[in-house]
Amino acid sequence: MACARVPLDEQQVTVPGPLGKEHTLAALHPDRKEDRCFVPYKPPPEDGTPAEVEEFLEHAKFITEDLEWLLALPHDKFWCQVVFDESLQSCLDSYLRHAPRGLDLATLPSSTAVANMQRSVHRAVFLTFLRMATHKESKENFLTPAVFGEIIYENFLFDIPKILDLCVLFGKGNGQLLHKMIENIFTQQPSYYSDLDETVSTVLQVFDTILDKCGLHCEGATAMEPLKLNAHQQPTAITMSQQELLDLILYLCDSTTTIHAFLDIFPAACSTFHSNGFLSRLTSFYETAVPDLEKAVRKRNFDDKGLQQDLWKRLSHSCRKIVEMAHLLLHHTCLQPILEGGENMQSFAEELLQHFTSFLPEKRFLSDYDELFPIADDISLLQQALPVIDETRTSYLLQGVQSAWDCVGRRRPHSQSGPQGAAGGAAAASAAFKPEEAPESEGGDGLRGAEAMLDVSRKGDNGAACPVSEAELESLLSCIKDLLPDLGEGFLLACLQEYGYNSELVINNILEDRLAPNLDKLDRAMPRPVKEILPDVLNSRSNVFDDDEFDIFRREQVDMSRIWKGRRKGENAREMLNDKQHIAEQKARYQAYETVVDEVIIEPGESAESYGLDNYDDEYDDTYDMNQVGANDLDGDSLLNRRPFTVPQILRKGNKPELEEEDDDEEEEEQNNVNRDQFVQDPAVLRERAEARRAAMQQRRGFRPDRASNVVGQPKGQGQTTETFLDRRKKEANKSRGANHNRRNMADRKRNKGMIPS
Repeated sequence: MACARVPLDEQQVTVPGPLGKEHTLAALHPDRKEDRCFVPYKPPPEDGTPAEVEEFLEHAKFITEDLEWLLALPHDKFWCQVVFDESLQSCLDSYLRHAPRGLDLATLPSSTAVANMQRSVHRAVFLTFLRMATHKESKENFLTPAVFGEIIYENFLFDIPKILDLCVLFGKGNGQLLHKMIENIFTQQPSYYSDLDETVSTVLQVFDTILDKCGLHCEGATAMEPLKLNAHQQPTAITMSQQELLDLILYLCDSTTTIHAFLDIFPAACSTFHSNGFLSRLTSFYETAVPDLEKAVRKRNFDDKGLQQDLWKRLSHSCRKIVEMAHLLLHHTCLQPILEGGENMQSFAEELLQHFTSFLPEKRFLSDYDELFPIADDISLLQQALPVIDETRTSYLLQGVQSAWDCVGRRRPHSQSGPQGAAGGAAAASAAFKPEEAPESEGGDGLRGAEAMLDVSRKGDNGAACPVSEAELESLLSCIKDLLPDLGEGFLLACLQEYGYNSELVINNILEDRLAPNLDKLDRAMPRPVKEILPDVLNSRSNVFDDDEFDIFRREQVDMSRIWKGRRKGENAREMLNDKQHIAEQKARYQAYETVVDEVIIEPGESAESYGLDNYDDEYDDTYDMNQVGANDLDGDSLLNRRPFTVPQILRKGNKPELEEEDDDEEEEEQNNVNRDQFVQDPAVLRERAEARRAAMQQRRGFRPDRASNVVGQPKGQGQTTETFLDRRKKEANKSRGANHNRRNMADRKRNKGMIPS
């Protein structure tokens, strides 16, 4: 066995030989490797069939079991397997290449078994890389630091692309562990810094490739080649195919997310990126490519609106990460040394102001950067740390920032975060990032910036929209309460909301007393607000069945025998029509109207009140009960004594006395004089009156009734009179006015044309 307190690279072990003789080998020797085949990783199927899902589950189970077996090996066996087993490295590399990133998790199926298996593989791979990055596990199990650095570098156990993938895959929730891993790797093997220096140029080539695909050119590009003659024929973001645009945006999203994760977890790399002019190239790329890509996503016609929304979300995510990358570079290379109070504070402040000045021509980038990380706060920080800063220069920068907002046509937010302090604006990183425009979704709501992220905001316990779930919110509160038990939960919720639900930033600002002004005014013992209880929908709805026998929302039991569809079973149509029960039910109601009592005889000893007759109401206004109110007053100006109305002479027709009107008035007076008690008049009398009125009217107008026609005439053989002959001919000629419909004329026409023999 290996000797204690001796590094693994110097240990010797005794193993049995092929002929039974023991011989000595180094602890790290290929012969000590176990024969085990590690299968490569395959991602979960997006919309796979049950067979594909089952295949993934079985495949992932093999990987999990193999990695758990590897992690259970002792120190020497583990390193022998890691160094000399090529199938293991192929398995780990395949996971880093094909594992779904954070933005891709939304497209995976919602199967619980697939999610659990993916989580198991994810954990096993992370623990394997964590152990591979540890050169000292205990006092007995360790490697010489120099030898450890040589092993991981020469055997390609770690390289810059792998480290970038580790940051983007495992950075969320494991930032501190990853920071220690990467820091240990770079410390034990400084050659990785030179590799990182070459990686920066590769990243810049990524931006150049995207610009070249869009037919654009960025100032300061490394490829200073003359334009080709057919450069004008190169497709742009608007004219390229839909698949090419999709690949381009996915490429940009993956690149920016990966680089930002690496710089965020390993800030020491910011100096390497900064020394290669990465910041200036980044801002120029943003100003040149982002508006063109946004315009392409908005203006193109997509068959699938969901694809357009997904592209816009990824593009917005890329824009946010680029702005945050620029802030990380400025913070760790300029702001952090100023906050630490080093010797060269003046030079760092001058460099920061120069960078801000270089941002002024980049209007779009400057406005988006100022929205997330207000430049006024950084300038205020510089003025506090270095009072000798030129105010003319700072005011010029602030005016340039305002000019950038005006140029892009957007309104600057009124409320921006206060001084960032040592956090360097990390609290503002959680603010909403809003591009200029966004395509409308099918529901009609435009997606803008951080609102277009795939992580849909959920409701916390306080009812306000927050990016964490209720369980995560409770975990953050308990974490802060363990360190600061005297603070109230209401105050902590306000702090978490202000600083983007970053518990570390909240604790740091509370301990260093650098809270925002709006938080300093709050009571630190403020309790948690009571959760608002939404009213029950069932109690506020209106329905035709409210409070009746069929109200199932308020009645526990409903008589189902009274509810049926179509014809009721066992019911005959004839019996249903003969059923007059509803008539009998209404008969009693209408019988009350048959009895009309004119006089009520009050028995001795009874009063009118017992019969309900003394119900006179003083409030009743009987002014208009009489037909002729005030007509018979004895005041000399009786309405009945007035002169009757007559039509003026000038308005009369032909200056003739209007006899018709007078006759009509007489007839109306006669009709009005009819006994009002007579309910129905005699029809015979009414007919006589109508006939008399008709005869009088005809007589006044000189109307002479037609003579009665006599078409029958005398009996045959006695001769006919002239009147009879004329009446018969008139009848024959006018037959067409009746039901014969011109039959005689048409018959004569046919006969005249020879169609009918005469």
